[in-house]
Amino acid sequence: MSSTTSGTESLPATSGPVVLTGTPVVPGVALGPVIRPSGTVRLPDGDQSDVPESERPAEKQRFVAAADVVAGRLAARAAASTGVSAEVLSTTAGLARDRGLLTAVEQRIDAGRPAAVATCEAAQQFVDMFTALGGLMAERATDVRDVRDRIVAELTGQGEPGVPSPEVPSVLLADDLAPADTAGLDPARVIGLATRLGGTTSHTAIIARQLGLPCVVAVGGLDDVPAGATVLLDGEQGTVTVDPEETEARLRVAAARTAAQALAGYTGPATTRDGFAVAVLANVQDGAGARAAAAAHAEGVGLLRTELAFLGHAQEPSIEEQARGYAEVFEAFAGRKVVLRTLDAGSDKPLAFATLPDEANPALGVRGLRIARRDPGLLERQLDAVAEAARRTGSTPWVMAPMVATVAEAAGFAALVRDRALVPGVMIEVPSAALLAERLLDHVDFLSIGTNDLSQYTLAADRLSADLADLTDPWQPALLHLVWLTAQAGQRAGKPVGVCGEAAADPLLACVLVGLGITSLSCAASAVAGVGSRLALTDLDACRRAAEVALAAAHPHEARTAVRAVLAS
Repeated sequence: MSSTTSGTESLPATSGPVVLTGTPVVPGVALGPVIRPSGTVRLPDGDQSDVPESERPAEKQRFVAAADVVAGRLAARAAASTGVSAEVLSTTAGLARDRGLLTAVEQRIDAGRPAAVATCEAAQQFVDMFTALGGLMAERATDVRDVRDRIVAELTGQGEPGVPSPEVPSVLLADDLAPADTAGLDPARVIGLATRLGGTTSHTAIIARQLGLPCVVAVGGLDDVPAGATVLLDGEQGTVTVDPEETEARLRVAAARTAAQALAGYTGPATTRDGFAVAVLANVQDGAGARAAAAAHAEGVGLLRTELAFLGHAQEPSIEEQARGYAEVFEAFAGRKVVLRTLDAGSDKPLAFATLPDEANPALGVRGLRIARRDPGLLERQLDAVAEAARRTGSTPWVMAPMVATVAEAAGFAALVRDRALVPGVMIEVPSAALLAERLLDHVDFLSIGTNDLSQYTLAADRLSADLADLTDPWQPALLHLVWLTAQAGQRAGKPVGVCGEAAADPLLACVLVGLGITSLSCAASAVAGVGSRLALTDLDACRRAAEVALAAAHPHEARTAVRAVLAS
């Protein structure tokens, strides 16, 4: 007999299996021993003796050398990664080389502080600043602490912090993970992931989805599960079973393996069981990611994130540099659909040359298309680069703007895109755009719903806040109502409406989205086969009935349960 715990309850005293519940993120089943992140780095206390003035230049060099080692390691991992993993690792490497951090450390060394102490004090200055800003910027505090620990470990001869590399396939349990740690996971060694904190759109969840790693977040009771204990993680049901019954556990693993083998035979294109076509596309960031998506049988690209071309640059990359990167993606899907999103900087993705350093509320500030208000040339040069890449490859990419809030913004953007013989669209990420979807379609040829941002702006909840993860769940009925409104506007206008947020990677929710009227789904390449295969098992009428019960539900758990019942009947 098993018992179930949730929230912050501790494990009960029982000899049988204990089931911990959380929020499902990435479907799949993993069975193995528990591992946990490496022990925390021992930070120096502030009472160390002053560094003599004659030794301070050498102490500065020690810091620079340590920071360079840390940045180099992270940059090497970024070069070996693709998609969001590459972006996260590149961003963290850039933070280790940040001029502001270097200056703050050097000032403290000039005052006599040892390099390790100066690193901690300077990092705390930035942690306090990001925390005070709140919202998405508060997530940067985690990155700063991660870089601090890596540099201090290098300075003091401690082992690099992070996730150990287990000898046998294991399940990683943690309070939370620094994005750089998640991005560096080896799916052959870490076969499942569960965290006590986090939400469905956190960096940890997004990277786990890209890696195809079964994942559950917001799980209560994880602190009481010891390293080495055997757990069964179910990423579809959102459960972590401690000390599962061996026969049942192995049967579930075998069933999951059989399902995975069936997915390996997926070749697309995607249709429902009764033949209704739904384009299943991929979210990518570079040529390597696009080629991997093509190999995974994505029918095209539904979201080309262009930020990777800009990250780590002190100055705006040239039109030629941008065009080369875009052309790689266009070539990987020659003759097929590629949807490119113009630069979505600002908020949690600041760029030295494009974003304001001191916005009071960056998530509601100058980000996405709004950067063009201050520097219209930045957008126009990017569109020139897209047009040049299209010319070289004989492609006609679809181009969409992020963070569009008004009809005037859509009209202005569409004119710039059409001037370059490209196909214009906009993203639906704020409620005003969803409510005005039909009027937006008077000016653009398509809409794409970014459910990650739309959820946080609809529910007034930071999508990276662990405390509010239930509010930014993509199964929230309020979010689904806005998706439905947008899809209906597209049907009336005879124009396509896709979803490119993380919601599209959930095979169960994909059926609901199709039932709401969505015409394309764009997800991580690792999720393409799962989404396409699930649609193939479902009639369009069942998708529509699933959409009805999801819209009628009072909360996400009720929506998931009701939809499973409809699709199982």
